[in-house]
Amino acid sequence: MLRIFGYYVPKPYVLLAVCETAAFFLSLILGALARFGWSLSEDSELFGLVASASVYAIVMTSSLTSMGLYQRGLQQAEAGFVVRMSLAFVLGTCLMALFFYAVPTVFVGRGILGLGLIFSFIAVTLIRETFARLANVESLKRRLLVVGAGFNAKRIDDLVSREPRLAFVVVGYLPLPNSPTVISDDKLIHDERLPLDIAMRHGVDEIVLAADDRRGILPVDDLVECRMSGFEVVDLLTFFEKELALVKIDLLYPSWIFLAPHGFGIGLSGLYGKRIFDVAVGILMLAVTAPIMCLVAVASLIESRGRDPVFYHQVRVGEGGKLFRLHKFRSMRVDAEADGVPRWASERDSRITPIGGFLRKTRLDELPQVFNVLKGQMSLVGPRPERPEFVQHLSAAIPYYCERHRVKPGVTGWAQLLYPYGSGDEDAKRKLEFDLYYVKHAGIILDLVIILQTVEVVVFGKGAR
Repeated sequence: MLRIFGYYVPKPYVLLAVCETAAFFLSLILGALARFGWSLSEDSELFGLVASASVYAIVMTSSLTSMGLYQRGLQQAEAGFVVRMSLAFVLGTCLMALFFYAVPTVFVGRGILGLGLIFSFIAVTLIRETFARLANVESLKRRLLVVGAGFNAKRIDDLVSREPRLAFVVVGYLPLPNSPTVISDDKLIHDERLPLDIAMRHGVDEIVLAADDRRGILPVDDLVECRMSGFEVVDLLTFFEKELALVKIDLLYPSWIFLAPHGFGIGLSGLYGKRIFDVAVGILMLAVTAPIMCLVAVASLIESRGRDPVFYHQVRVGEGGKLFRLHKFRSMRVDAEADGVPRWASERDSRITPIGGFLRKTRLDELPQVFNVLKGQMSLVGPRPERPEFVQHLSAAIPYYCERHRVKPGVTGWAQLLYPYGSGDEDAKRKLEFDLYYVKHAGIILDLVIILQTVEVVVFGKGAR
């Protein structure tokens, strides 16, 4: 697991992205050579081709990211993979056309671009096939030694059983004295040697502390020896943060927050950079989606025969607990809460209008929130803002719930990408785990990752209700 700009990324996916970026670069070079042979002898022509190939590699890799093709744990049938890959190539081609129009100095002809796309598709398909075969080879995965064999250790064991495509393999569980053992005996390490000797014998990369109670039962001196010998030692909460990109609420304790070596602080430069990014992208979104918003408004008026409002304004809780009015296209009947009782949307909610169902599925109902972004009430990326009534209830029911208001709410967010639509306390708790991860690691780099992968959510309608 690598930590890149505060974002944990499995090493195999980093290697995959590097290989495919190189493949895109070489594919465009190969396309030029196939089109013109070795006649590109002038330095200016060669420099222009290298610049074009570099831009092409970055744009195409970003397009694959936007289709979720570097998303950890992605399991997709061949047909689904081809659809995602095809959409990524279409998106990349459109972006390259726009870039060539904006920067003519790196322009390449249609013949070169076409050959480059063909070579790229073949290369990426071969790389993905190789990656699929190697990703599950245990010798390439990180090797973990779990200290503890009780209920906390069972969390890791259950994760391994539930998620077969993980970036690690557990070499065994080391039971602790005077502590319960619930792990099956065949997974335990019955060895009288010191933890350092066990770690060296099994070729361990990381040691995870999963004791149910650390007081007086952890072999502290032995673990210090392991750490000083170069083995990474992490607690269970940090382990789940790295592997699942969330902060486990039921494991969270205050000292972990204020002793964490990374996160929980963007800094002034990060805050101003994020705001500039929000305004710039917000203005671009407004310019691009203005015709779409006009069509949605007309369709809504036609559906209601001009009797109902097009927009829906609702009070939500923003940064620091401040209230603001969120703007959306109306997707429910005007009497959706005629009884005055606020409620979440449910599966096949009868209050949703026919056009409203389409707007929710495609996320077009969220477009007016760009005005909230430009006014500074929201960010493009952040925890989704909730209604005050829900916040009051959830704050009393879920520990640390108010910490999600440390940053501005967002049009899209980490929880929206990795957790389906929720409509209850338990769903809110699970989403909070992803929101806290975002609060800890918030920054422009993670925002870009989320925005790119949000394209996948919009295209495939994931999580909409």
